[in-house]
Amino acid sequence: MPDVPDDAGPPLKPPSPGVLDKYHGDEVRPLYTGRVRVSGGVAGHGRASGIAVSDDGALALDLRLPPALGGPGGGSNPEQLLAAGYAACFHGAMMLLAARAGLMLVDACIDVGVTFSRDPIDGLYLLSAEVEAYLPGMEAAVAAELVRNTERVCPYAKMFRNGITHVVSVVPTTAPSSP
Repeated sequence: MPDVPDDAGPPLKPPSPGVLDKYHGDEVRPLYTGRVRVSGGVAGHGRASGIAVSDDGALALDLRLPPALGGPGGGSNPEQLLAAGYAACFHGAMMLLAARAGLMLVDACIDVGVTFSRDPIDGLYLLSAEVEAYLPGMEAAVAAELVRNTERVCPYAKMFRNGITHVVSVVPTTAPSSP
């Protein structure tokens, strides 16, 4: 794990397990929106030569087709980015649940694989995911229960299980300049 220099700002710490407290309301209550713009880059194609930049500038990376899809590699791709988000969210939810249950996790990690495949139903494409939780030293039954509970709490697991609300629209103007 990389060391964070002392001058990097305030110390990093996990959120309180209180974030697991249930919300009681009649409407979805948005808490945060992450926004990323992808442009086509040199080849004019988001997957092949895209450039992904978040609205706050914290994420800026080149997208490239992996060799398995006929590309040169040398950059990230949508499947890796989705896997990273899923793994981070699942790990965070698991750590909060463990803290709430008084469980001490040491060197716990989550591996997520997101697979881009051909869909035999419509002949097009689909995504699937596989999550592996590594919980060294934890009794198997306790680990299984923790992971099962994490699946219920993690929004990425919920999205893969239930689908996701989404809206696709055309904005009939030129996109604003990149941040």
